[in-house]
Amino acid sequence: MNLVLQCVILLFLSFQYEASRAVTSVFVKKGYDVQLDVKEDDVPEDFLFFAWKFNGTNNLVSFASNGKPKVSNIYTGRVEFLNYTVKLKNVQETDSGVYTAVFTEDKDQTAAIYSVTVQAPVSPVNLTVDSVSSSSDSCNLTVTCRTQDSHISTTFTCVNQTCSEDGDGSKATTSAADLRVYLENDSINCNHSNQVSWTTNQGAPEIQSFCYQQAKESRSHVAVFVFVPIVIIIGIIIAGLCYMKNRKKKIFTVENTVYAVTNVPTGQTQQRFSVSDNSNLPSNSTYCFVGSHAGSSRSETSHALPQSVYALVEGPGAHHP
Repeated sequence: MNLVLQCVILLFLSFQYEASRAVTSVFVKKGYDVQLDVKEDDVPEDFLFFAWKFNGTNNLVSFASNGKPKVSNIYTGRVEFLNYTVKLKNVQETDSGVYTAVFTEDKDQTAAIYSVTVQAPVSPVNLTVDSVSSSSDSCNLTVTCRTQDSHISTTFTCVNQTCSEDGDGSKATTSAADLRVYLENDSINCNHSNQVSWTTNQGAPEIQSFCYQQAKESRSHVAVFVFVPIVIIIGIIIAGLCYMKNRKKKIFTVENTVYAVTNVPTGQTQQRFSVSDNSNLPSNSTYCFVGSHAGSSRSETSHALPQSVYALVEGPGAHHP
């Protein structure tokens, strides 16, 4: 039963019983018991009839001044009654409503009025981070808190490490519970509560850690996109310089090498020798192979190769000692 209907019933009862009693609001968790008290001094000894009524019509229990209490059939086994006080056991949502203790003396009067609301325990909550955007000095963080039948999203803004919430981070759910997202000591909390129970997210995340992580990842991405191409370009330049240096060295070595084969007898295997510019000999010097005696065989020639004699053939203008 919603609050509007309960208010209508209370207004009706106030006229019916000329109630001057204050209405006591009671919230009960589903499946629990509720006790509705009446002070003995509020009921005269010479009353004619007493009853507990539900929503002004159904009697839970009733009795005459000289009789025994009679419990309604629909409440059999669920009602305990003692000294005008009634206890209703194992309440359900359908037990929500207005309970009135009335007695009849010369007219109907009200001894007590209770507005009872039975609520089920609230469902667990789940907090998720939807988006994070950060710069060097600010950060925007959007989160969503979800329950079994509702959800709420809100954005937090941090500037120079001072964080605040943008807008109102609370709403009423379809089950008359309250869903709220808020900051407490830089931690993001999601709370789902009603009058009889509450739940909150486990391990509340710190907003600064999300903003710091996002900024760190952004800087890492910038470093990757900026420095990696630079390293690649430097590597290509170094490789090109090394290649050009090696190429020039080979060309220089070949251009300063002199090859000569002189006076090789008929039948002698020609051998070509080279000398690079690393030699300490004069630049106009030439090496030549002086073959063995013409009468030597091929086998002797091949064996004599390690003992071959090098002769210096001097160029033009050379002087003999």
